[in-house]
Amino acid sequence: MRKANFFFGLLALLFLISCNKEKQQHDAVLPAATGKINTISVIIDDVLWNGEIGDTLRKKLAAPVDGLQEEEPLFTINQFSPKIFDQTVKLSRNIIVISKGHENEFKHVENQYASPQNVFYFKGPTLSEIIATIELHANTLVSSLKFYELIEQQRRAASGAFFDDKRLKEKFGITLQIPAAFSYAVVKKQFVWLKKDIPSGNSSLLIYRVPFSRIDPKKELVSSIVSLRDSIGRLYIKGLADQASMITEESYAPYFNVTKIDQRKALETRGTWELENSFMNGPFINYIIQDDKTQSYIVIEGFVYNPSTAKRDMMFELEAIIKSVQFLK
Repeated sequence: MRKANFFFGLLALLFLISCNKEKQQHDAVLPAATGKINTISVIIDDVLWNGEIGDTLRKKLAAPVDGLQEEEPLFTINQFSPKIFDQTVKLSRNIIVISKGHENEFKHVENQYASPQNVFYFKGPTLSEIIATIELHANTLVSSLKFYELIEQQRRAASGAFFDDKRLKEKFGITLQIPAAFSYAVVKKQFVWLKKDIPSGNSSLLIYRVPFSRIDPKKELVSSIVSLRDSIGRLYIKGLADQASMITEESYAPYFNVTKIDQRKALETRGTWELENSFMNGPFINYIIQDDKTQSYIVIEGFVYNPSTAKRDMMFELEAIIKSVQFLK
């Protein structure tokens, strides 16, 4: 009996290895996928796109990004009729295909026409059933797209030069995949401010360590986080003209979520920062990562100053950088 189990186990292993090799060979001969970050090609009949099905998709995929002052959609959507679903469109990195079929179906296929690529299929016998299928799987669709876009953002960053994070390793015991365009703005014992200048503004990363006691479990969690980041802003982040400090803008309630980063519990906060008594402001994303070994939190925050210009993709780059963190101990 043991020999039989071993034999079947060996066959299963060989089958998996063979399938993996075939997939790698298939992916290797595919053309490179194209498309900007957070962009989706939707293949759907024009009539359906201009009706309830199109409205349902737009509601899910073009919902406003949390934490931005001006509304920007989660994804940029390009719609194509099935009649023009040609080789050029098939190179898109993210594709959603909507069509009628005999049964309700939601299917995800990787690297079907190009690599890396994700193709999602929605089918149903009637319009109402297609809409119901989209509603049922919308959260899975959106979370999958976000996940794969973060990977793609990190992959693109890895194709260029990286910032030397030696100081971060020494100070905080972490590594981060930071593009070389960033440079040190402020360096203190337990605080680092990195900045990347662009023609219309700048992107920033803050990394610092605080003891567990800085987040008071007896207080409301979001107010404790706001109090912490405001205290850091008053210490280190000041305007050039009047030395005004960066604080959390009160008129926008922060978005809060509990998640995991590098297998550690993390508190995620998205909101808007401002300089006191100033018109300067912008979005921020803050992660407070629990480090049980040192009984402290590593805080990594990204924020953007880019007035009158779209900020979604700049914030997405910062999120991808933060989520690349790895603890060395």
